[in-house]
This record gives sequence, C-alpha cells and structure tokens, in this order.
Amino acid sequence: MKTPDRRGSNALDMNSAMTPMIDVVFLLLIFFVWTISFEAIERLLPSRISSQQGKQPAQLEALPPDMDFQRIVVRLVGQATDPVFEIDKKQYAGLDQVEAFLSQVVNINPDAPVIIHPNDDIQLGFVISLFDVTRRCGFTKVSFATKPD
Repeated sequence: MKTPDRRGSNALDMNSAMTPMIDVVFLLLIFFVWTISFEAIERLLPSRISSQQGKQPAQLEALPPDMDFQRIVVRLVGQATDPVFEIDKKQYAGLDQVEAFLSQVVNINPDAPVIIHPNDDIQLGFVISLFDVTRRCGFTKVSFATKPD
C-alpha cells in the first residue's frame, strides 16, 4: 500500500491559503491609489522671478507721512501690454519702482495686507509678476480685488 504524498497536498493547501492574502494586497493597493493626492501644493508652485532682480531699484523719495499703511492697494491701470502701477494715487512705471516702494513699506508694517486690483484688460503675466514682487518684499497677506456681480 502506498501512502499519500504529503508534499503534494501541502502544496495545494499553501496555494489556496495565498489567494485571500493576494486579494488583501490588491485591496490595499486600490485603497492607497484612491487616497493619494497628485495635486501640487499651492505655495510650492514655481514662479518666474523678474529678470531685473540683480539691478539696483530706482531711488524714491521718502514715504509720505499721511499715507495709511494699514492696507496697501496696488492698482494696475493703463494699456493691457504696458500697465502703470498705482499706489495711493501715485503712479509707478515699472515693477522695480513698485518693489522699492513696497520694500520701504514692509519695514513699517510687515503685516499690512496688499490688495492687487488689476483692470479687466491687463494681461495676467503682469498681475503674476506683481504678486511675485509683493511676496519677495516680505508681505504674507496678498489678495486680489474682485468685481461685485
């Protein structure tokens, strides 16, 4: 009489015991794929820094003593491809002048919110560049003005 081969039956039992484990691994894989976030974190998005960064900013006169530094509104007015930056009804021709002004203001009130208010026809690149300048100057509260509906 031949005895049954134990290795053959163990191999069959081992294969049937692995099937639920493989199912669990696939379920975990599906769970992790569904819960992972592929979105870039907003504050880590790359931004284009102005090519004039290494140049010395234009010299500005002293800040006006009557200016309210509780809130700074920077308006972008003028032509779509050549905007003029306006802060407290004073116009600045370029971003380097705006950056020099904001660098002085940040020393007085670094917690002041900066509101960027572009006209409708201003190109988005100028708005983004202005946002980059405000962040580079050290302002942390930068927002954009919107029109009421």
